[in-house]
Amino acid sequence: MSEKPPYVSLHVEESPSNAKSNPADAGAAFVLESKGTWYHAGFHLTTAIVGPTVLALPYALRGMGWGPGLLSLTVAFLVTYYNYMLMSKVLDHCESKGRRHIRFRELAADILGSGWMYYFVVTVQATINTGVSIGSILLAGDCLEIMYTDLYPDGPLKLYHFIIIVTVVLILLSQLPSFHSLRYINLASLVLCLAYTLLVVIGCIRAGASRDAPPKNYSLSSSKFNRAFDAFSSISILASVFGNGILPEIQATLAPPAAGKMEKGLRLCYVVIFFTFYSAAISGYWAFGNQVNSNVLKNLMPDSGPSLAPTWLLGLVVVFVLLQLFAIGLIYSQVAYEIMEKNSADSTQGMFSKRNLIPRLILRTLYVIFCGFMAAMLPFFGDIIAVVGALGFIPLDFILPLLLYNMALRPSKTKATFWFNIVIMVTFTGVGIIGAYSSVRKLVLDANQFKLFSNDVVG
Repeated sequence: MSEKPPYVSLHVEESPSNAKSNPADAGAAFVLESKGTWYHAGFHLTTAIVGPTVLALPYALRGMGWGPGLLSLTVAFLVTYYNYMLMSKVLDHCESKGRRHIRFRELAADILGSGWMYYFVVTVQATINTGVSIGSILLAGDCLEIMYTDLYPDGPLKLYHFIIIVTVVLILLSQLPSFHSLRYINLASLVLCLAYTLLVVIGCIRAGASRDAPPKNYSLSSSKFNRAFDAFSSISILASVFGNGILPEIQATLAPPAAGKMEKGLRLCYVVIFFTFYSAAISGYWAFGNQVNSNVLKNLMPDSGPSLAPTWLLGLVVVFVLLQLFAIGLIYSQVAYEIMEKNSADSTQGMFSKRNLIPRLILRTLYVIFCGFMAAMLPFFGDIIAVVGALGFIPLDFILPLLLYNMALRPSKTKATFWFNIVIMVTFTGVGIIGAYSSVRKLVLDANQFKLFSNDVVG
């Protein structure tokens, strides 16, 4: 066997028991400790996928219309479920061969056998995770500002004040040492996403049937060029909404052997996805048509005129979204924390020893402060979702799992599975390239609305 790069796992050396004998791999021993069950994995997956971005789904339909929009939503649903199942099978296959991988980057580098792939996955994962962490802080600050301005319309506090508050809370929560320690927080996150989605659906149905409802118009842009770019931007949003990019790290939290457990967790997650995504997308687009905002909640509480849903309902939605955003910020920070602890902690000493506690406190605090600063400086939401989806989630969640499956399990070229995977890879490579261009183009066109340290979240 040819010599592998030093970062590639060739044996079951990253299991918790063995990681503790390797002082250099405290990231595996502490952050990615393997103690979870299949339903814990389901909680983690649901938190990673089903978040406030569900409120952007009506906006995704707006760029395509009813037929193509619902078709694209269904394709994204089926393809991501299929891809995540294949990714889990690849991880199980590697574990059965004595190479248990707990990091996406090492899995990709081992199977594809090239050093550049390791750094590609690290870069894309870091971009996704940091982007989602920044977005979570930004939206949580926006939720606090909404509640504050409702109580004190002329109050002196600005968006960045609330971002500071959210950042401080996340600094405290970030000291939870491991991914597994988030399991009950992520169970609460699952309940919260079901609750606020139900409330938003009720609000949209009520608003759409109200006499004060805006006129419904589902027409698309008159320009074929703009229609095409709107459609690809919408597809990028769908990729972002369905993506997570941390499935190997979530599977790493399962107590070995992990075979079969992740599939159960995925089924739990996708039941939640089905009920939340379709109900929010259909009700929001039906109620507001092509006037729907990138956050449908803003349509329910317009800047001018009365709210289109009861105050108590909107208040509960904002509170539930705020609480879930803390869970999302935590789960997407775990890869960064794992990298930090792999290089800074000593696994031969206790997780809460002074030797490990002080570096953890300092490094995680600095990371959250950085994310909070970027959230305050760049309060852009809708356009950022599309860019992150095209550049990050499409490669990691729509292309790489299929490539890894074909390379690791080597299905026969005479079988439909091999060519089906090839077709999906080629299709979404093209979609990703065009979607990236479309999303960046829209970001540039909307640049005149962007102001550094703005008091408004640009949607």
